[in-house]
Amino acid sequence: MTQRIEDYALIGDLQTAALVGRDGSVDWLCLPRFDSGACFAALLGDEDNGHWRLAPRGARTCTRRAYLGDSLVLESVWETRTGTVRVLDFMPQRDRSPDLMRIVEGVSGRVEMSSVLRLRFDYGSAVPWVRRTDGHRVAVAGPDSVWLRSEPEVKTWGQQYSTCSSFTVGPGEKVAFCLTWHPSHEPRPGLVDPYEALEHTLEDWKSWAAQCTYEGPYRDAVMRSLITLKALTYAPTGGIVAAPTTSLPEEMGGVRNWDYRFCWLRDSTLTLYALLSAGYLEEAGAWRDWLLRAVAGDPADLQIMYGLAGERRLPEAEVPWLRGYGGSRPVRIGNAAVNQRQLDVYGQVMDSLYLAREVGMPPQRHAWALQLSLLGYLESTWRQPDEGLWEVRGQRRHFVHSKVMAWVAADRAVRTLERHPDLPGDVERWRTMRDEVHREVCARGYDPVRNTFTQSYGSAELDAATLLIPRVGFLPPDDPRVVGTVEAVAAELGHDGFVHRYSTDGIAVDGLPGGEGTFLACSFWMADALNLMGRKDEARELFERLLGVCNDVGLLAEEYDPVAGRQLGNFPQAFSHVGLVTTALALTADDAAG
Repeated sequence: MTQRIEDYALIGDLQTAALVGRDGSVDWLCLPRFDSGACFAALLGDEDNGHWRLAPRGARTCTRRAYLGDSLVLESVWETRTGTVRVLDFMPQRDRSPDLMRIVEGVSGRVEMSSVLRLRFDYGSAVPWVRRTDGHRVAVAGPDSVWLRSEPEVKTWGQQYSTCSSFTVGPGEKVAFCLTWHPSHEPRPGLVDPYEALEHTLEDWKSWAAQCTYEGPYRDAVMRSLITLKALTYAPTGGIVAAPTTSLPEEMGGVRNWDYRFCWLRDSTLTLYALLSAGYLEEAGAWRDWLLRAVAGDPADLQIMYGLAGERRLPEAEVPWLRGYGGSRPVRIGNAAVNQRQLDVYGQVMDSLYLAREVGMPPQRHAWALQLSLLGYLESTWRQPDEGLWEVRGQRRHFVHSKVMAWVAADRAVRTLERHPDLPGDVERWRTMRDEVHREVCARGYDPVRNTFTQSYGSAELDAATLLIPRVGFLPPDDPRVVGTVEAVAAELGHDGFVHRYSTDGIAVDGLPGGEGTFLACSFWMADALNLMGRKDEARELFERLLGVCNDVGLLAEEYDPVAGRQLGNFPQAFSHVGLVTTALALTADDAAG
């Protein structure tokens, strides 16, 4: 491992994504989908597990890099002793086959470039057979084939199960590489002009970014976060993956390494709000429709996450041949948390569909009947323990956040029926449930001695998820119990303003050894809570400190280690970027109001 997590940048085509390091190496790419087997897996192993490095010969890292405008086209500039060169990395939105394109352009002097391509299918385990045909190098193993060509052709040879190229560029001279994945049993994929693809890709992103309605002081950070959320969208279905990676550790050398290449219901309300608030109605509609398709069926079978198209089976397995990022094992694919009981997701779904209705999104005829079915099931199960928002792998508990979200489910049903009395439903029934949940949470989930809500009934531990209590409307932000909770979470789970999800000291509630970094989404929630409480200067100061965690191209992982000063966890993380957008919007709205 030579690259920090924040040393990577993201490129993608709205169906999969690649991570490109400062050293010019593509170290992670799953083809053809986000959740497919990786053909470049050096991120979780070493170079022999697959990568593609394109850089000036002898150079270690690029001089500077940035995205071109509001796009996902990455420009890396290399200044060497013989001259300067730039490399453009991008993945055009696909017509059929996914393409990874890398364009080298000489800027000044003459620079000798080197390309080393090591393809390893199935997460770095399968070495393909490589042959020449029709001006391509073709790598085949089982169902996968990758076709590589350059324009113009450059000197290329095979060496130690790698495809190597060497060439020199001067001012204005260009060499373009096109790498295309294709099912191995099908004929050669069609040729794509790399320069036309670049032009179209830039135009696509420019047109998309122009739809953004946010023009506040944090516009650049918000726009980059929205572009990242768009990049994590699986365009054929509208599902949004939590991250394009698996097993990037929450603690260096630890075991908290999970696969995030799936779609979580817990993210739905906040994601929908962020997209709608920034003017992206089409994306919000696609996400809402994905949600409705995914949760359709028996409400007892509701899962916390689904595959890109709503797949239900996401079996977890370990990949023993990968040593893990920084030696953090095991590397996992799939996610066993899919089988957990998390009662809060019923509240998330109800809240999302309530929001969609209130902002005037075109209604789906079957949506309300589905909501009533989900709520009817929750009515009989909300008193049960569960694994909670954080998907703990310890024993089930009565998590306060889960109960609060059960209240949200009933509350949104009441609000919907009050505003739309023509809809079927027993509003008094849901009022009764809402009041009962509220009374129980305040009686059993609140510690009057410490003046704070706790993680679960009868526990002493705290949980950053309780910061959402005022945001969802369970209690007003000036309620002394809310104020006490915010202060307790800051004191016990905070670290220089950054917030841990919960304590991992002693006997961890999640049943896992070791610790983890501060959770960036929770840190944004803290800023939101402070803002709601009227402590606006503190909220803005924390938010701007969080902006400082973004890497040089504006990306955030799941967590941050404030001691080591580095990002942790899967990258880039949708939940972190949703938090950035929603907090920026709240702060800006507050400025506009007063």
